[in-house]
Amino acid sequence: MKTILFDATLCNGCYGCQMACKDEHCGNDWSPIAAEQPMTGQFWCRVDQVTRGKIPEVKVQYEPVMCGHCDNAACMEASKDGAVYRREDGLIIIDPVKAKGQRAIAEACPAGAVYWNESLDIPQKCTGCAHLLDDGWSGPRCVDVCATGALTYVDEENVPAGAVPLPSVAENHPHVFYRGIPKRWVYGVLVDRVANEVIIGTPVRLLDTDGNEVATVKTDAFGEFRFKELDERPYTVAATVEGYEDIVLDADTTAEDVVLGDIFLKAIA
Repeated sequence: MKTILFDATLCNGCYGCQMACKDEHCGNDWSPIAAEQPMTGQFWCRVDQVTRGKIPEVKVQYEPVMCGHCDNAACMEASKDGAVYRREDGLIIIDPVKAKGQRAIAEACPAGAVYWNESLDIPQKCTGCAHLLDDGWSGPRCVDVCATGALTYVDEENVPAGAVPLPSVAENHPHVFYRGIPKRWVYGVLVDRVANEVIIGTPVRLLDTDGNEVATVKTDAFGEFRFKELDERPYTVAATVEGYEDIVLDADTTAEDVVLGDIFLKAIA
């Protein structure tokens, strides 16, 4: 089956995929594959802006979310009378006539990728642009319009190692994969408050709960240090600067990235 592959390292957050989806489906009725998508309230290709960290170290990443046409599709299980079906190419389609009144189809999706159309009284979602594929297109509009190549349409056996589905639908085995999503990180700045200067070129160590060294970096010209691509677990940040008390700080990335901010060194009396 064909799969949408998203590479976060190539996405610049232009929202072109989201707009192309609206352009394709708003004002256009592609029945029996899909009824018209409303102008507001639905994004069959929805770009989520994810903000991580806090001032002074804030990172923004973008993640498009659309129907994964799952092998174990919750929407199909919730449907009645064949209202949701799988095509031979693997795409899952909601029949806009048979699905009328079946709100449970929209409520079943763990990713929130199925929407309820109040005016038409039907559930709706991404169709994988099945109507375009049937007309000879090589992929859906969201992929076709992507200017940076962040979205591609590949055979599933060609999905690279390390690419994963969204955690919320992983157990449903979807056919949308993500790669390059940054793992956890730790950030801080070493500062001599009395001298009103940052500490440059000092090694900072990251330790695991057993005291083993995971990584070492040096503070840059701004006194900053960053540990990247970390697992979700507790760590300790440690540093020794001549003339100052040793630094030992907790940095638990289990729930979120860690921004230690300014770390004020205390001079040894």
